[in-house]
Amino acid sequence: MSWQKTKLILLFAWLLAVFTGCPLAFAAELAAKANEPAKGTLKTTAEAAVLLEPYSNKIIYEKEPDKRLPMASVTKLMTLLLATEAVEAGEFKLTDQVVASENAWEMGGSQIYLEPGEEMSLWDLLTAVGLQSANDASVAVAEHIAGSEEAFVEAMNDKAKSLGLENTHFVNCHGLTADDHYTSAHDLAVILKAGLENPLFKKITAMKEHELRGGAFKLWNTNKMLWWYDGADAGKTGWTEAAKYCLASSAERDGLRLICVVLGTAEPKSHFNESTKILDYGFARYKAVNMAEKGTSVGTVKVSKGQSASVDVLTSERAGVVVPKGEEKGFESKVELPGYISAPVLKGQEVGSYVVTKKGQEVLRVKLIAKDDVPKASIFLQMKRVIDSVY
Repeated sequence: MSWQKTKLILLFAWLLAVFTGCPLAFAAELAAKANEPAKGTLKTTAEAAVLLEPYSNKIIYEKEPDKRLPMASVTKLMTLLLATEAVEAGEFKLTDQVVASENAWEMGGSQIYLEPGEEMSLWDLLTAVGLQSANDASVAVAEHIAGSEEAFVEAMNDKAKSLGLENTHFVNCHGLTADDHYTSAHDLAVILKAGLENPLFKKITAMKEHELRGGAFKLWNTNKMLWWYDGADAGKTGWTEAAKYCLASSAERDGLRLICVVLGTAEPKSHFNESTKILDYGFARYKAVNMAEKGTSVGTVKVSKGQSASVDVLTSERAGVVVPKGEEKGFESKVELPGYISAPVLKGQEVGSYVVTKKGQEVLRVKLIAKDDVPKASIFLQMKRVIDSVY
């Protein structure tokens, strides 16, 4: 809070105390609350909405965040998450040729018109899911990954549980209206956050266009925020009569990432308009203070009885905070490391902490990890070092 604003609050408190007779301390508290931004000033026509800052999990705005609602094709965020994780884990390759089944061919709604027996690469099918929101491609991917759509849907629900989602249940992998198929705005934000941690997921959802079948079929991303909103880089749209217009989207500006989810907006393009309004609200009010990116080298630590005498130390994640604009100054950082660690050391092993403080108070602590393995030195190498240190 600025000194000028503080003076205004104190003046208001003094006047309140004089004219009402209430104690000055109580009057000051009332004055400070009066100067706080009014809660709920942002209005949205969405039935439910959430604005999440994913690194701190700070909820900047919410409306009915836990209400269970149909999600239409935003379902495919989870479909993409499972499929891309399987690829990243080496279980499948993007060059895999997937054969379309009759079950995939029968899917209505948005599609790429797969024919039974048609072969297409897993990469092309994933782009059809992420960009075109193709229902037939979703089923083909599900069957390829899990053997059947039913098994894949079971995996979707297992993933939802592992993410701690209490208001999400999947019946299919595409989002066509079905009983007991629902999510919440908050849960979708968590799913998108998880997806953004996967490079392949992020790449696909950021693509604006792609060609299939040798250029005979052109895909255009249904998420128009990628064209219309500065910093937009991921997301998924959805629409059915039951769900209305839905959108989960992400945007990043000046190191600040925000995830926005709107469910149940009534008019065409309203999911884009409402998301723009909510994202603008967040970017106008908050700022990221990034002290160190993930993987930043912050020094070394000595290794006792190791094949190497020391090991480089890295931040395990981004060290940063998100604060209201005007409060971004005064942050400091320090590295806490032991005098030495004993071999063997494993790559990724926690060895210390990167601590962010403001006015002497700790506000963030990030693990520091070893950059490389350091095996234990042989007895002969240890003896040689002792001899060298003496002579």
